[in-house]
Amino acid sequence: MHKNLAASLALAAILSTPALAQGKSVDAPKADAAKEKGAEIPPPTVSVTRHTGTFGGQKVSYTATAGETYLTDEKGKPTATIFSTAYVKDGKDPNRPVTFLYNGGPGSGSLWLHMGAFGPKRVAIPNDGRDDGAPPYPIVHNPWSLLDVTDIVFIDPVGTGFSRALGDTDPKEFWGVTKDAKSIAQFVRKWLDTNGRWNSPKYIGGESYGTTRSAALVNELEGSYNDVALNGIILISTVLDFGLGSEAEGNEMVHVTNLPSMAATALYHGKVANPPASVEAFVEEARQWAVGPYLTALAKGQKLTGAERAQIRTQLSRFTGLSEDYLEKADLRVTPGRFYKELLRDRGLTVGRLDARYTGKDFDSAGEEPDNDPSFYGIDASYTAAMNAYARDELKFSPPRDYVTIGGVRDWDWRIGGRDTNAYLNVTPYIGRALRENSGLRVFVGQGWYDFATPFFAAEYSLSRTGIPQDRIQYHYYDAGHMMYVREADLVKLSNDVRGFIKARTSGR
Repeated sequence: MHKNLAASLALAAILSTPALAQGKSVDAPKADAAKEKGAEIPPPTVSVTRHTGTFGGQKVSYTATAGETYLTDEKGKPTATIFSTAYVKDGKDPNRPVTFLYNGGPGSGSLWLHMGAFGPKRVAIPNDGRDDGAPPYPIVHNPWSLLDVTDIVFIDPVGTGFSRALGDTDPKEFWGVTKDAKSIAQFVRKWLDTNGRWNSPKYIGGESYGTTRSAALVNELEGSYNDVALNGIILISTVLDFGLGSEAEGNEMVHVTNLPSMAATALYHGKVANPPASVEAFVEEARQWAVGPYLTALAKGQKLTGAERAQIRTQLSRFTGLSEDYLEKADLRVTPGRFYKELLRDRGLTVGRLDARYTGKDFDSAGEEPDNDPSFYGIDASYTAAMNAYARDELKFSPPRDYVTIGGVRDWDWRIGGRDTNAYLNVTPYIGRALRENSGLRVFVGQGWYDFATPFFAAEYSLSRTGIPQDRIQYHYYDAGHMMYVREADLVKLSNDVRGFIKARTSGR
């Protein structure tokens, strides 16, 4: 995978009154540790402001708490600070739902869901796959925030946002599938303690690696005697079984699970002859072909010859929009990186990884893979500017250090079990177990048609394996990519879909 593309994965209001002044801190985690080692760690810094807004058609008065929560070791010593922004409707209703949200990476702050989808303010950027350009970027009221149906807590894991390790604690103690989940579980429990919300309906939700985190987190919350039962898990742009995306030689499933996304993208860019009536129809046709004739052909390996190979090549060309000559040279196996470059080569363009609606122009049109992901550099500046401006100006939380948007962690510990488990990282069984052991738990899955970072068919495949109850999983699809909410029509749909998911549960009790 191209290093820049890989990096892209690793990619709110009216009245404001600050309650506390900001504390003193510095930028990098190592510098923080050096300054605080051997010295008394100052109290957490918190800013409380009050606001009103109209969300889901309802006027809501709410309190925003932007600040630090200290994680502690078994002796009560602070080890890290988690920055979060909590929006709580005024009136202190202990039965009102609360939803904990985060993004992915690993190494991404929660600004994408915060300033793009569910926070009370959002940054308004082009809807149609165009670059966000230069500042200033409009920061506008977000009527599609979920504050009419749930309180919301946006969480930045250690090494992201304003969150960092404290004192002499090595930040790597928090950088791993299980380590990260344990730290977020501790934060959730502390938040429930502090806010008196243990008996409230509870939802957790994440985007991208945040869905991996959600699976690991539900295991930490519900898989112990100190049980925090959940009402719902919200998975947006899902990645649970990492083996499905591995481009290791001999892994055929990466080609199977990407094929429907290639079909949707080829259709979007006008590369499908005699196009079907809708993307949904073409995608369904691609799904059936991918797990039928295509998977069978790939499994035969070099035993696939003659007329059967020619037939598969012709069908693959129809679904991908690529020439049969190119597909033959690729041995019927086109990696996503090559697809981004080849699909629109005749136009001198590449397509995006996070959102294949976006196109870019490379330095070298003859290359094998794109220089970069146009669907990431097309949005990152606006979100970074919006989050910093909003947090520092309106929420009055402005520490003298950078907000880490993405890339704030390194040397991630991917281990979750024994040898075979670690070679085949799959956190989906955590969700299966939680569904089997909690009859009130439901799962929301939201996927964009044009997302290659977390392909929709890979999510469907992961969650349809044995041991996972199917009757409490619901799927929703959007006419955009990884961050489907950058397209306003899909922001509205996503908001209404998640709102319905939360209301269905709360109205059932």
